[in-house]
Amino acid sequence: MPEAAPRLPWVTVKYAQTLDGRIATRSGESQWISSEASLVYAHTLRAQHDALLVGVGTVLRDNPRLTVRLVAGRNPLRVVADSALRTPPTAAVFDSPGATWLAAVVPVDPARQQALEARGARVLALPAGPDGRVDPLWLLDALARERVRSVLVEGGAALITTLLRERLVHRLVVCVAPKVLGSGVEAIGDLGIARLAEALTFRRSAFRPSGADVLFEGDLAIAREPAFGPPEPLCPGT
Repeated sequence: MPEAAPRLPWVTVKYAQTLDGRIATRSGESQWISSEASLVYAHTLRAQHDALLVGVGTVLRDNPRLTVRLVAGRNPLRVVADSALRTPPTAAVFDSPGATWLAAVVPVDPARQQALEARGARVLALPAGPDGRVDPLWLLDALARERVRSVLVEGGAALITTLLRERLVHRLVVCVAPKVLGSGVEAIGDLGIARLAEALTFRRSAFRPSGADVLFEGDLAIAREPAFGPPEPLCPGT
């Protein structure tokens, strides 16, 4: 953990799932679970936040651009939690306007770092957490100290699970699509909860329709105190 008290940005986790709680098929296919209306809202959230954080598995599987395209607005800083710098230099995140940062575990492979920096990436060398991956508290603290006030997390499941388990999420946005997959990738893994009384709850929450989907949005009742407040909604015309 950081020696000084960590400074945390406001963290929003957003994902789309089926009725049976899957975010991808058993083969890893996830595009697209949600409706067009929900995709537009996802891009609205991107434009509202300073940074967009995903795990390297999402980059390797989907090769996303992680940009704002469906609404008017700026591209957020793209951040990939990539402990071993597995992101290929050919990844689409390097082909889009805006900055891309990769968070890796020390010691960093110098050859991989050099190849990725040649594509315009900034590599953040951070300590590992108990699981050997980038410690999310170190990462969020590093982002806050770089004046990143808000972070939108879009996956994958391991990263989302860790953030929820460590109480580092301030707002949860879930798109529930009217689809059933059966076997597949579950949205959230083990949070260490053994009793119903320990379940994560919300101070403010609401459901609303979004095309064929239903959107849930709520602020976690128990979360580590952020250094910054929630992002402001986009102004009309931005």
